[in-house]
Amino acid sequence: MAEVVLTNRDGAVLTITLNRPEVYNAINRAMHDELAVALEQAADPDVRAVVLTGAGRGFCSGQDLREFQELPGGVREALEQTYHPNIRALRALEKPVIAAINGACAGAGLSLAFACDVRVASSDASFVPGFIGIGLVPDAGSTWFIHRLLGFSRAFEWMASNRRLSAAEALVWGLVSENIPADTFEQRVAELAGWYAALPTRAVAMTKQLFEHAFTASLEDQLELEAALQQAATETEDFSEGVQAFLEKRLPAFRGR
Repeated sequence: MAEVVLTNRDGAVLTITLNRPEVYNAINRAMHDELAVALEQAADPDVRAVVLTGAGRGFCSGQDLREFQELPGGVREALEQTYHPNIRALRALEKPVIAAINGACAGAGLSLAFACDVRVASSDASFVPGFIGIGLVPDAGSTWFIHRLLGFSRAFEWMASNRRLSAAEALVWGLVSENIPADTFEQRVAELAGWYAALPTRAVAMTKQLFEHAFTASLEDQLELEAALQQAATETEDFSEGVQAFLEKRLPAFRGR
């Protein structure tokens, strides 16, 4: 049986590719299982940047509805056993995670993309909520991520309308940071991933932690956490390298330590 999630390591960059191109990488139980293994690989400290993308013409079209009809134990149990652990594992990665959205992104595919730290889109990409179109509510973290990105009013309007967004519109809305011509997409993603992998990885991880905390923290709580993590940052090898490089007027060579 063909693998439905592929991994490829290039230096400090791990690329995870959803691999069911014949169904636009619709998610089934096998994909959940293999994605969990891939995310364990991504947690390796020697991996300093992660790319999540899709094979063929789609990023991820969401849940495979053929399997959806046969879920044992009901949808709630299935979400707890499959989507939720992988979303948590994706968010827990202590390194930058880039969603390289190469094509159609819909339903729970949105959740996977928005769980990443950075999203870039091919000009061939499109974004469709999907859920309301078949009488369902957003799940797998969609409402949490999209609310943060868009605010309540626009997030609700988009999810309820089931409106398809182009890559250009997604850029204007702030859902992605780049809209890249399809013919240069892979090259640009590799360039971007390499750039992120060269950053001081522990400082990146702590910056992610600060932004997660800031959403619900008081100012005093945020100041306290910033101070604690800044102390931790000053104890890293990358901090020493960064200061030395600054004094020597050269580019730093961070090692993620």
